[in-house]
Amino acid sequence: MSEPTIDPDETYRDYPHTSDAGAVSRRSGAGWMAPVALVLSLLAAGAAGFSLFKPAPVAAPPGVFAANPAADDPKAAACRAAGLVADGVSLQSRLTLGPDPVALETVAANTRLAMVGGAAYLRDNTPSNTPAELAEPIALMATQLQDAAQHFFVGQTSSVPEQADRLTAAAATSAQVAGLCK
Repeated sequence: MSEPTIDPDETYRDYPHTSDAGAVSRRSGAGWMAPVALVLSLLAAGAAGFSLFKPAPVAAPPGVFAANPAADDPKAAACRAAGLVADGVSLQSRLTLGPDPVALETVAANTRLAMVGGAAYLRDNTPSNTPAELAEPIALMATQLQDAAQHFFVGQTSSVPEQADRLTAAAATSAQVAGLCK
């Protein structure tokens, strides 16, 4: 029995990589990419060189501009942060979107978000030189808000006695901070 002979040119003629005409046409179409890539890399190198050798910005003399207004009055900055957080939590928790379960869950989610975000905001925006008699209740308020929010996340509602106690304590601390900020 004789073996069939296979002509390699016949077998692979449909593959574009074996055709010289196809390779030439692809090269001629892509011939513009190398010069463009070279120009872009030269522009990037020029920009990097410029940023490396440009003069450093001149700092303002001390006392001319207050870069951080909280440094001028840390109590006022801390009180602004605490008031903003208290207003945000109060606003989000008192929204009324109707009796629909989705609306109720939306209000609850916004309340949790206001509590968690407010706790982080208090920690980030209470200046380190805030007087201790104000800084300590603000730090406690942040912890209480975060704690209550975490318990909301696991399904506890304000009807759970422990959660109601957390909310009452947070409200009392918030009132204490408001009194210190008068």
